[in-house]
Amino acid sequence: MKVNFVDLRAQYLSIKPEMDAAIAGILESCAFVNSKSFEKDFAEYLGVKNVVGVGNGTDAICMAVHCLGIGPGDEVICPANTFIATAEGIGWAGATPVFVDCDPLYYNLDPAKIEAAITPRTRAITAVHLYGQPADMEPIMKIAKEHKLIVIEDCAQSHGATYNGKKCGTFGDVACFSFYPGKNLGAYGDGGAVATNNDELATQIRKLGDHGSNVKYRHDFEGINSRLDGIQGAVLSVKLKHLDTWSDRRIAVAARYGAGLKDVCKVPTTAPGRRHVWHLYVIQVNNRDEVMKHLNDQGIGCGIHYPVPLPVTPAYAHLGYGAEQFPVACGTADKLVSLPMHADLTDEQVDFVIAEVKKVAK
Repeated sequence: MKVNFVDLRAQYLSIKPEMDAAIAGILESCAFVNSKSFEKDFAEYLGVKNVVGVGNGTDAICMAVHCLGIGPGDEVICPANTFIATAEGIGWAGATPVFVDCDPLYYNLDPAKIEAAITPRTRAITAVHLYGQPADMEPIMKIAKEHKLIVIEDCAQSHGATYNGKKCGTFGDVACFSFYPGKNLGAYGDGGAVATNNDELATQIRKLGDHGSNVKYRHDFEGINSRLDGIQGAVLSVKLKHLDTWSDRRIAVAARYGAGLKDVCKVPTTAPGRRHVWHLYVIQVNNRDEVMKHLNDQGIGCGIHYPVPLPVTPAYAHLGYGAEQFPVACGTADKLVSLPMHADLTDEQVDFVIAEVKKVAK
Protein backbone atom coordinates (compact mmCIF):
# COMPACT_ATOMS: atom_id res chain seq x y z
CA MET A 1 0.00 0.00 0.00
CA LYS A 2 1.34 3.45 -0.90
CA VAL A 3 1.00 6.13 1.76
CA ASN A 4 2.09 9.63 0.77
CA PHE A 5 3.76 11.83 3.36
CA VAL A 6 1.55 14.68 2.08
CA ASP A 7 -1.18 14.20 -0.53
CA LEU A 8 -1.99 17.50 -2.21
CA ARG A 9 -3.75 15.80 -5.12
CA ALA A 10 -6.24 14.08 -2.82
CA GLN A 11 -6.87 17.39 -1.08
CA TYR A 12 -7.44 19.18 -4.40
CA LEU A 13 -9.88 16.53 -5.63
CA SER A 14 -11.90 16.89 -2.42
CA ILE A 15 -12.52 20.61 -3.11
CA LYS A 16 -12.12 20.67 -6.91
CA PRO A 17 -15.36 22.48 -7.89
CA GLU A 18 -14.80 25.27 -5.35
CA MET A 19 -11.14 25.62 -6.23
CA ASP A 20 -11.63 25.63 -9.99
CA ALA A 21 -14.33 28.30 -9.69
CA ALA A 22 -12.16 30.48 -7.45
CA ILE A 23 -9.17 30.33 -9.78
CA ALA A 24 -11.40 30.94 -12.81
CA GLY A 25 -12.76 34.02 -11.07
CA ILE A 26 -9.27 35.49 -10.77
CA LEU A 27 -8.55 34.72 -14.41
CA GLU A 28 -11.78 36.46 -15.42
CA SER A 29 -11.17 39.53 -13.27
CA CYS A 30 -7.41 39.66 -13.99
CA ALA A 31 -6.84 40.67 -10.34
CA PHE A 32 -3.47 38.96 -10.32
CA VAL A 33 -1.69 41.09 -7.72
CA ASN A 34 -4.39 41.50 -5.12
CA SER A 35 -5.01 39.28 -2.11
CA LYS A 36 -7.12 41.77 -0.11
CA SER A 37 -10.11 39.42 0.07
CA PHE A 38 -8.06 36.66 1.64
CA GLU A 39 -6.32 39.10 3.98
CA LYS A 40 -9.74 40.14 5.28
CA ASP A 41 -10.92 36.51 5.60
CA PHE A 42 -7.78 35.44 7.46
CA ALA A 43 -7.84 38.46 9.79
CA GLU A 44 -11.43 37.61 10.74
CA TYR A 45 -10.51 33.95 11.24
CA LEU A 46 -7.61 34.82 13.55
CA GLY A 47 -9.38 37.69 15.29
CA VAL A 48 -6.73 40.32 14.53
CA LYS A 49 -6.98 43.80 13.02
CA ASN A 50 -4.47 43.40 10.20
CA VAL A 51 -3.18 40.70 7.88
CA VAL A 52 -0.68 41.64 5.18
CA GLY A 53 -0.04 39.08 2.43
CA VAL A 54 3.59 38.66 1.39
CA GLY A 55 5.58 36.48 -0.99
CA ASN A 56 6.43 33.64 1.40
CA GLY A 57 6.87 32.75 5.06
CA THR A 58 10.56 33.69 5.13
CA ASP A 59 9.73 37.15 3.80
CA ALA A 60 7.11 37.45 6.52
CA ILE A 61 9.73 36.93 9.23
CA CYS A 62 12.37 39.12 7.57
CA MET A 63 9.93 41.96 6.97
CA ALA A 64 8.43 41.80 10.47
CA VAL A 65 11.82 41.86 12.18
CA HIS A 66 13.00 44.75 10.01
CA CYS A 67 9.87 46.84 10.52
CA LEU A 68 10.05 46.30 14.29
CA GLY A 69 13.31 48.23 14.19
CA ILE A 70 15.48 45.28 15.14
CA GLY A 71 18.93 45.48 13.59
CA PRO A 72 22.71 45.42 14.06
CA GLY A 73 23.77 45.07 17.69
CA ASP A 74 20.43 43.58 18.74
CA GLU A 75 19.79 40.00 19.87
CA VAL A 76 16.66 37.92 19.39
CA ILE A 77 15.99 34.73 21.33
CA CYS A 78 15.21 31.82 19.02
CA PRO A 79 14.52 28.11 19.64
CA ALA A 80 17.28 25.69 18.72
CA ASN A 81 14.82 23.28 17.12
CA THR A 82 13.14 25.00 14.16
CA PHE A 83 13.50 25.57 10.41
CA ILE A 84 16.27 27.99 9.49
CA ALA A 85 13.82 30.62 8.20
CA THR A 86 13.04 31.53 11.82
CA ALA A 87 16.64 32.59 12.40
CA GLU A 88 17.23 33.88 8.86
CA GLY A 89 14.84 36.74 9.45
CA ILE A 90 16.88 37.79 12.48
CA GLY A 91 20.21 37.61 10.63
CA TRP A 92 18.82 39.30 7.53
CA ALA A 93 18.02 42.36 9.66
CA GLY A 94 21.60 42.41 10.94
CA ALA A 95 20.69 41.15 14.41
CA THR A 96 22.01 38.03 16.16
CA PRO A 97 19.94 34.95 16.96
CA VAL A 98 20.49 33.69 20.50
CA PHE A 99 19.49 30.04 20.60
CA VAL A 100 17.66 28.42 23.51
CA ASP A 101 17.03 24.69 23.94
CA CYS A 102 13.61 23.13 23.50
CA ASP A 103 11.30 21.41 25.92
CA PRO A 104 11.85 17.61 26.03
CA LEU A 105 8.14 16.77 25.95
CA TYR A 106 6.72 19.15 23.38
CA TYR A 107 9.83 20.23 21.36
CA ASN A 108 8.98 23.95 21.60
CA LEU A 109 11.07 26.74 23.11
CA ASP A 110 11.56 25.97 26.83
CA PRO A 111 10.33 29.00 28.83
CA ALA A 112 12.43 27.91 31.83
CA LYS A 113 15.61 28.54 29.81
CA ILE A 114 14.75 31.94 28.32
CA GLU A 115 15.78 34.31 31.10
CA ALA A 116 19.32 32.92 31.26
CA ALA A 117 19.74 33.94 27.60
CA ILE A 118 18.56 37.54 28.05
CA THR A 119 21.25 40.24 27.87
CA PRO A 120 21.14 44.05 27.66
CA ARG A 121 21.13 43.61 23.86
CA THR A 122 18.04 41.38 23.75
CA ARG A 123 15.16 42.98 21.86
CA ALA A 124 12.73 40.14 21.18
CA ILE A 125 11.69 36.54 21.72
CA THR A 126 10.66 34.40 18.77
CA ALA A 127 8.07 31.78 19.77
CA VAL A 128 7.71 28.99 17.19
CA HIS A 129 4.59 26.82 17.36
CA LEU A 130 6.52 23.81 16.12
CA TYR A 131 4.86 20.83 14.40
CA GLY A 132 1.44 22.47 15.06
CA GLN A 133 1.79 22.48 18.87
CA PRO A 134 1.34 25.94 20.42
CA ALA A 135 4.35 27.19 22.34
CA ASP A 136 3.77 27.88 26.04
CA MET A 137 2.70 31.48 25.53
CA GLU A 138 1.66 32.44 29.08
CA PRO A 139 5.17 32.30 30.61
CA ILE A 140 6.74 33.58 27.39
CA MET A 141 4.51 36.67 27.42
CA LYS A 142 5.17 37.17 31.14
CA ILE A 143 8.95 37.11 30.62
CA ALA A 144 8.64 39.46 27.65
CA LYS A 145 6.58 41.95 29.68
CA GLU A 146 9.00 41.87 32.62
CA HIS A 147 11.99 42.53 30.35
CA LYS A 148 10.17 44.86 27.92
CA LEU A 149 10.78 42.56 24.96
CA ILE A 150 8.95 42.20 21.64
CA VAL A 151 7.29 38.83 20.95
CA ILE A 152 7.32 37.45 17.40
CA GLU A 153 5.22 34.36 16.72
CA ASP A 154 6.34 31.98 13.98
CA CYS A 155 3.07 30.33 12.97
CA ALA A 156 4.32 28.59 9.82
CA GLN A 157 3.14 25.21 11.14
CA SER A 158 0.23 26.18 13.36
CA HIS A 159 -2.65 27.51 11.26
CA GLY A 160 -5.74 27.23 13.45
CA ALA A 161 -3.94 25.97 16.57
CA THR A 162 -5.10 27.43 19.90
CA TYR A 163 -3.64 28.04 23.35
CA ASN A 164 -6.24 28.19 26.11
CA GLY A 165 -8.87 28.83 23.44
CA LYS A 166 -6.99 31.68 21.75
CA LYS A 167 -5.56 31.25 18.27
CA CYS A 168 -1.84 31.15 17.67
CA GLY A 169 -0.78 34.36 16.00
CA THR A 170 -2.77 36.59 18.37
CA PHE A 171 -0.48 36.71 21.41
CA GLY A 172 2.66 38.56 20.32
CA ASP A 173 3.36 41.91 18.73
CA VAL A 174 3.41 40.26 15.32
CA ALA A 175 2.84 36.80 13.83
CA CYS A 176 4.34 35.32 10.67
CA PHE A 177 2.65 32.67 8.54
CA SER A 178 3.83 30.50 5.67
CA PHE A 179 1.44 29.15 3.04
CA TYR A 180 3.92 26.80 1.38
CA PRO A 181 1.84 24.10 -0.39
CA GLY A 182 2.47 21.40 2.22
CA LYS A 183 1.32 23.53 5.17
CA ASN A 184 -2.00 22.91 6.93
CA LEU A 185 -3.23 25.99 5.06
CA GLY A 186 -1.19 25.86 1.87
CA ALA A 187 -1.24 27.81 -1.38
CA TYR A 188 -0.56 26.43 -4.86
CA GLY A 189 2.88 28.04 -4.83
CA ASP A 190 4.75 30.25 -2.39
CA GLY A 191 2.89 32.60 -0.08
CA GLY A 192 3.01 34.11 3.38
CA ALA A 193 1.41 36.68 5.64
CA VAL A 194 2.05 38.89 8.64
CA ALA A 195 -0.68 39.37 11.26
CA THR A 196 -0.72 42.15 13.84
CA ASN A 197 -3.02 44.40 15.84
CA ASN A 198 -0.53 47.25 15.36
CA ASP A 199 -1.88 49.43 12.54
CA GLU A 200 1.36 51.36 12.06
CA LEU A 201 3.42 48.17 11.87
CA ALA A 202 1.01 46.69 9.31
CA THR A 203 1.28 49.84 7.18
CA GLN A 204 5.08 49.71 7.27
CA ILE A 205 5.16 46.02 6.32
CA ARG A 206 2.78 46.60 3.43
CA LYS A 207 4.89 49.52 2.20
CA LEU A 208 8.12 47.53 2.57
CA GLY A 209 6.67 44.77 0.38
CA ASP A 210 5.62 47.27 -2.30
CA HIS A 211 8.93 49.05 -2.90
CA GLY A 212 8.53 51.38 0.09
CA SER A 213 5.34 52.80 -1.35
CA ASN A 214 1.63 53.00 -0.64
CA VAL A 215 1.00 55.48 -3.46
CA LYS A 216 2.18 54.53 -6.94
CA TYR A 217 5.58 56.04 -7.80
CA ARG A 218 5.94 57.74 -4.42
CA HIS A 219 8.56 55.80 -2.47
CA ASP A 220 9.11 56.74 1.15
CA PHE A 221 12.07 54.36 1.50
CA GLU A 222 13.80 51.55 -0.37
CA GLY A 223 11.65 48.47 -0.11
CA ILE A 224 11.33 45.09 -1.77
CA ASN A 225 8.76 43.33 -3.93
CA SER A 226 6.94 40.79 -1.76
CA ARG A 227 3.21 40.42 -2.21
CA LEU A 228 0.72 37.57 -2.08
CA ASP A 229 -0.70 37.24 -5.57
CA GLY A 230 -4.39 37.05 -6.45
CA ILE A 231 -4.50 33.40 -7.45
CA GLN A 232 -2.82 32.31 -4.21
CA GLY A 233 -5.20 34.50 -2.23
CA ALA A 234 -8.18 32.85 -3.94
CA VAL A 235 -6.77 29.37 -3.28
CA LEU A 236 -6.24 30.19 0.39
CA SER A 237 -9.72 31.65 0.84
CA VAL A 238 -11.24 28.38 -0.41
CA LYS A 239 -9.02 26.27 1.80
CA LEU A 240 -9.60 28.45 4.87
CA LYS A 241 -13.25 27.35 4.90
CA HIS A 242 -12.10 23.74 5.35
CA LEU A 243 -9.15 24.31 7.69
CA ASP A 244 -10.87 23.48 10.99
CA THR A 245 -12.42 20.31 9.56
CA TRP A 246 -9.04 19.24 8.19
CA SER A 247 -7.48 19.96 11.59
CA ASP A 248 -10.09 17.74 13.28
CA ARG A 249 -9.07 14.90 10.98
CA ARG A 250 -5.38 15.46 11.69
CA ILE A 251 -6.16 15.29 15.41
CA ALA A 252 -7.98 11.99 14.90
CA VAL A 253 -5.08 10.58 12.87
CA ALA A 254 -2.63 11.62 15.60
CA ALA A 255 -4.75 9.92 18.25
CA ARG A 256 -4.80 6.71 16.21
CA TYR A 257 -1.03 6.83 15.73
CA GLY A 258 -0.51 7.44 19.44
CA ALA A 259 -2.69 4.55 20.53
CA GLY A 260 -1.00 2.17 18.11
CA LEU A 261 2.62 3.20 18.65
CA LYS A 262 2.93 4.19 22.30
CA ASP A 263 4.42 0.83 23.28
CA VAL A 264 7.18 0.74 20.65
CA CYS A 265 8.49 4.32 20.44
CA LYS A 266 8.21 7.73 22.05
CA VAL A 267 5.07 9.33 20.62
CA PRO A 268 4.30 13.06 20.74
CA THR A 269 1.79 14.43 23.20
CA THR A 270 -0.40 17.52 23.40
CA ALA A 271 0.19 19.94 26.26
CA PRO A 272 -2.82 20.84 28.44
CA GLY A 273 -4.99 23.64 27.11
CA ARG A 274 -3.66 23.35 23.56
CA ARG A 275 -5.32 22.52 20.25
CA HIS A 276 -2.42 20.84 18.47
CA VAL A 277 -3.13 20.85 14.72
CA TRP A 278 -0.46 18.27 13.83
CA HIS A 279 1.35 19.79 10.89
CA LEU A 280 3.85 17.01 11.58
CA TYR A 281 3.59 13.78 13.56
CA VAL A 282 7.09 13.19 14.93
CA ILE A 283 8.11 10.05 16.81
CA GLN A 284 11.43 9.17 18.48
CA VAL A 285 13.19 5.89 17.76
CA ASN A 286 16.73 4.66 18.45
CA ASN A 287 17.18 3.13 14.98
CA ARG A 288 15.99 5.89 12.69
CA ASP A 289 17.86 4.86 9.53
CA GLU A 290 16.49 1.32 9.77
CA VAL A 291 12.94 2.57 10.39
CA MET A 292 13.02 5.03 7.49
CA LYS A 293 14.47 2.49 5.05
CA HIS A 294 11.81 -0.03 6.00
CA LEU A 295 8.98 2.49 5.63
CA ASN A 296 10.27 3.68 2.27
CA ASP A 297 10.58 0.09 1.09
CA GLN A 298 6.89 -0.40 1.94
CA GLY A 299 5.84 2.71 0.00
CA ILE A 300 5.36 4.86 3.10
CA GLY A 301 6.59 8.45 2.92
CA CYS A 302 8.50 9.77 5.93
CA GLY A 303 10.91 12.59 6.73
CA ILE A 304 13.25 14.24 9.22
CA HIS A 305 12.39 17.60 10.82
CA TYR A 306 15.12 18.70 11.44
CA PRO A 307 18.37 16.73 11.08
CA VAL A 308 20.74 19.37 12.50
CA PRO A 309 19.74 21.84 15.26
CA LEU A 310 20.37 25.41 14.13
CA PRO A 311 23.04 26.33 16.71
CA VAL A 312 25.37 23.63 15.34
CA THR A 313 24.54 23.96 11.65
CA PRO A 314 27.33 25.51 9.50
CA ALA A 315 25.34 28.71 8.90
CA TYR A 316 25.74 29.59 12.60
CA ALA A 317 29.21 28.17 13.30
CA HIS A 318 30.48 31.73 13.75
CA LEU A 319 28.37 32.07 16.91
CA GLY A 320 30.50 29.42 18.62
CA TYR A 321 27.81 27.18 20.06
CA GLY A 322 28.46 23.57 21.04
CA ALA A 323 26.08 20.61 21.06
CA GLU A 324 26.48 20.26 24.82
CA GLN A 325 24.65 23.57 25.28
CA PHE A 326 21.48 22.08 23.76
CA PRO A 327 21.09 18.61 25.30
CA VAL A 328 17.46 18.22 24.23
CA ALA A 329 17.65 19.49 20.65
CA CYS A 330 20.99 17.83 19.93
CA GLY A 331 20.23 14.71 21.95
CA THR A 332 17.09 13.92 19.97
CA ALA A 333 18.16 15.11 16.50
CA ASP A 334 19.19 11.64 15.30
CA LYS A 335 16.06 9.96 16.69
CA LEU A 336 13.21 12.00 15.20
CA VAL A 337 11.10 10.61 12.35
CA SER A 338 8.08 12.34 10.81
CA LEU A 339 5.30 9.96 9.75
CA PRO A 340 2.66 10.64 7.06
CA MET A 341 0.25 13.31 8.29
CA HIS A 342 -2.55 14.92 6.35
CA ALA A 343 -6.33 15.14 6.47
CA ASP A 344 -6.87 12.67 3.62
CA LEU A 345 -5.24 9.70 5.36
CA THR A 346 -7.65 6.79 5.77
CA ASP A 347 -7.80 4.68 8.91
CA GLU A 348 -6.57 1.76 6.80
CA GLN A 349 -3.49 3.73 5.75
CA VAL A 350 -2.78 4.84 9.32
CA ASP A 351 -3.07 1.26 10.58
CA PHE A 352 -0.70 0.11 7.82
CA VAL A 353 1.89 2.71 8.89
CA ILE A 354 1.50 1.65 12.53
CA ALA A 355 1.98 -2.02 11.66
CA GLU A 356 5.12 -1.33 9.64
CA VAL A 357 6.68 0.93 12.29
CA LYS A 358 6.02 -1.74 14.93
CA LYS A 359 8.00 -4.28 12.90
CA VAL A 360 11.27 -2.34 13.18
CA ALA A 361 11.08 0.46 15.76
CA LYS A 362 13.36 0.28 18.76
